[in-house]
Amino acid sequence: MNILHVLASPRGPAAESYQLSLKIVAHLLAKEPGARVVQRVLSGEVPPHIDSDYAFAQHAASAATSPEGSLALSDTLIAELKAADVVVIGTPMHNTSVPSALKAWIDHIVRARVTFDITAQGKVGLLHDRPVYIAVASGGRFTGEHARQPDFLTPYLTYVLDMIGLRDVTFFTVQGTVMPADVLAQARATTDHAMREHFASTPA
Repeated sequence: MNILHVLASPRGPAAESYQLSLKIVAHLLAKEPGARVVQRVLSGEVPPHIDSDYAFAQHAASAATSPEGSLALSDTLIAELKAADVVVIGTPMHNTSVPSALKAWIDHIVRARVTFDITAQGKVGLLHDRPVYIAVASGGRFTGEHARQPDFLTPYLTYVLDMIGLRDVTFFTVQGTVMPADVLAQARATTDHAMREHFASTPA
């Protein structure tokens, strides 16, 4: 089994989303000890914005483009994704949505005629489905009775991954990371319990 581990927090290993995503990977490795893990750390080398060649290639298959620039990086990132049997994404919620580094990665992997096709009925994903686990950390709460902020992250990621064919998406969240230590400890414990239950019921 190949696991693609995408890390989007600028805080690196100190990030709550980083630590939560490591727990997901650990559960996967417990079921498949021989699995290969490929890390794509977006915070260290943030993917550049797509360039003009990429934009022209998105617009028309016949566009004259250079094999260098963001098209080459897109090829690399898509190859990593295609090779993965499971994808784990660790991300903070920034300003109620995804951080810019993760959005840049998405712009490179969501590519016309490569990971999705455009038909008369709409966009159709070209990737075969596989489990995607998303570890989200948020300073505030965006679910439950104490939610105080909107959530544009989970619906966006659900939609954009579905667009390329990835529909088996599971979110684990630690919310309230800026709250008192006892509140954060409870949030972590609740998520850890949910994670254990999920992987205990998932076939090896």
